[in-house]
Amino acid sequence: MAVLTYTMPFWVMLLAWPLLGEKLRGLQWLAALASVAGLLCIVEPWHMHGSLLSNILAVVAGMCWALAVILAKQLHQQAPQMDLLSFTAWQMLIGSLPVVALALTVPAEPIQWTGYLVGATLYNVIACNALAWLLWLYALQHLPAGVASMVSLLTPVVGVLAAWLQLHEIPTALEMAGMLLIGAALTMLALRGMQRHEAIEPAMAQE
Repeated sequence: MAVLTYTMPFWVMLLAWPLLGEKLRGLQWLAALASVAGLLCIVEPWHMHGSLLSNILAVVAGMCWALAVILAKQLHQQAPQMDLLSFTAWQMLIGSLPVVALALTVPAEPIQWTGYLVGATLYNVIACNALAWLLWLYALQHLPAGVASMVSLLTPVVGVLAAWLQLHEIPTALEMAGMLLIGAALTMLALRGMQRHEAIEPAMAQE
């Protein structure tokens, strides 16, 4: 899962150029390099576990996810007034059908319902999927696909911090360096966004 999540932004950046005409410029290149370096520090691919086939499948899944992002961006461009809430609801409904089918057909132990399990399920369904996907589509609607996808690099940072708080797993010096690099990359993207916004406003005032 980590390989899938972490390779998606780079596939998006690669595919957004030929398919959407989005090119990295200025600080975006430096931010991309910093994020790659930070990601390598956190993931440490030289210590990767699992078979070669599983890693290849995860990379291909990341490519498919990136293609879905490109298609969603193209859909936004063709229908800028699209209702994101309805779009998200239909995606969640259709995507849940195979999951329900598998849950009904694959044998498993009876569910032991507890307060913690109910809370975790509601959090995953509402916050991590429905709300997060709605916010992701909103960001994708207003930002270049490559830039929006780079924000997902916060995933390993949040994972390391959550493990520190909940599991008392103290991050290593390399992980800390990786988090700082990713933070610096996102800061550079934010600064470039503010610079572009300030440059557009005087131009609009002159008009």
